[in-house]
Amino acid sequence: MASTEPEHEHREEEDAAADDEDTGAQVAPIVKLEEVAVTTGEEDEDAILDLKAKLYRFDKDGNQWKERGAGSVKLLKHKETGKVRLVMRQSKTLKICANHLVLPTMTVQEHSGNDKSCLWHATDFADGELKDELFCVRFGSIESKLQNLYGDGHRNC
Repeated sequence: MASTEPEHEHREEEDAAADDEDTGAQVAPIVKLEEVAVTTGEEDEDAILDLKAKLYRFDKDGNQWKERGAGSVKLLKHKETGKVRLVMRQSKTLKICANHLVLPTMTVQEHSGNDKSCLWHATDFADGELKDELFCVRFGSIESKLQNLYGDGHRNC
């Protein structure tokens, strides 16, 4: 009894090759989209730091940490004023999950028991209103945290 399996496989390969052929057909778009200029609000700032991380905020009512988002955390320095702010956007949606000035009076410390995480208090504007928040950011590795935050081997945030 002869098997037809190799012949069947050969036909599938031919069909796949035929699908890849350029027929020369032109398809006009149904809707023409105009190019739109997108502004991020970061045009007048230079990125000092840009790292992937997870951000948490402390929920005082529930007495627990809640994830605020995972994505790119940036320290941005304004070209004219020299003010530095922290902005974090979620990876897929680019929604802002942190937006506040970095002030000289702020203290950043290592989260107890986790040397990949840092804590700080800030008056944040991510939700459209100023709110005092306790934040925690967790980096992928201690090396990325230390090298990118300080570059000089400090063990504290």
